[in-house]
Amino acid sequence: QVQLVESGGGLVQAGGSLRLSCTASGRTLTRYAMGWFRQAPGKEREFVAAISMSGVGTSYDESVKGRLTISRDNAKNAVYLQMNSLKPEDTAVYYCAANTNSIQIAIYTRSYQYHYWGQGTQVTVSS
Repeated sequence: QVQLVESGGGLVQAGGSLRLSCTASGRTLTRYAMGWFRQAPGKEREFVAAISMSGVGTSYDESVKGRLTISRDNAKNAVYLQMNSLKPEDTAVYYCAANTNSIQIAIYTRSYQYHYWGQGTQVTVSS
């Protein structure tokens, strides 16, 4: 069982920055491809960013390209989402997710491709 825990959310003004972290208890994340998704009130969960198990490949939704950056530090067993130039429309609960297929270069952008999810962390961007 993989338990993912997100942290780093909060309230920030438009144009500000936050860094979200995702760590795991009980398992190493080094063999998993990881992703970040978000869900705003009244909306479906949507893809934000993903990173391959190797860390070499990444993918982003068009709405966040150039502003959000996904990265991983296998030594710290953590995945991060650096969020810059935040906009009010980025307000949502952010979830990290793990795919356990252990394919080095694979990147997954659909929620059904992930096997484990964290509880989420709230990000609120005020205008």
